[in-house]
Amino acid sequence: QVQLVESGGGLVQAGGSLRLSCAASGSIFSINAMGWYRQAPGKQREAVATITSGGTTNYADSVKGRFTISRDNAKNTAYLQMNSLKPEDTAVYYCNAQIMTMPGAGVGYWGQGTQVTVSS
Repeated sequence: QVQLVESGGGLVQAGGSLRLSCAASGSIFSINAMGWYRQAPGKQREAVATITSGGTTNYADSVKGRFTISRDNAKNTAYLQMNSLKPEDTAVYYCNAQIMTMPGAGVGYWGQGTQVTVSS
């Protein structure tokens, strides 16, 4: 059984910062890509940032220069450092990871989500 647990969400004023963490646990052979997604009320879930096992990153245009994704492979954990937060960043943030429990193709797992609210 594999589990992803996010933490670090909360309420912050515009211009502030938050750091999200996503820890994977369970029967893990290896983890390929990890990523952060978000879903605002009434909107579809969208990709925010992704990172490969080798450290290659990709960001949504809306967060480039403000957010930084990183990972600690030894801890099976991904992070999202969010700076210069804007009210439009308000959403539930979800972690996704492509996890192999044995050699072969990875399966996508989702965390339960963590609320980020940015007040103006």
